[in-house]
Amino acid sequence: MKVRTLTILALAAAAWLAVGCGFQLRGHIELSPAMRAPYLEAPDRYTALYAELTAALEAAGAKLAPSRESASAVIHVHVDESGRDVLSVSARNTPQEYEVFYTIEYSVTAGEHELLPRQSRTVARDYAYDDRAVIAMQNEERKLREALARDLASIVMRRLMTL
Repeated sequence: MKVRTLTILALAAAAWLAVGCGFQLRGHIELSPAMRAPYLEAPDRYTALYAELTAALEAAGAKLAPSRESASAVIHVHVDESGRDVLSVSARNTPQEYEVFYTIEYSVTAGEHELLPRQSRTVARDYAYDDRAVIAMQNEERKLREALARDLASIVMRRLMTL
């Protein structure tokens, strides 16, 4: 019984110290009042990045505005592109390795004020390609694009946290 009490006290002390030093779980993002009701302006509302960024904003407590006029700030996504490049080929000149990349350019404004100037971010991952498993490779590429979109949404959210 005494060991259990000491264990509970040690865990409580560790939690108190972690909270006292400002530790927060990585998933928790606190947005400024300027970002409580943003409008997300993008060239295509059906991309993986748009979906991930919308979900991240809502998870952080933001209520997305239906129009620019009713928004506290406007997040402009100027570029939202993904693609792939061949990294290596075999002796038969068939691809052996690809790199999947995702690029965005974004900025944030509030009325006439520029809160965040236009910025560009690119993330990339590579994967081995097997021409005997084309469908599996297509699925892997799709999952990589979704993961890259999640990474970019996280990068944008961390940047929005500083506003």
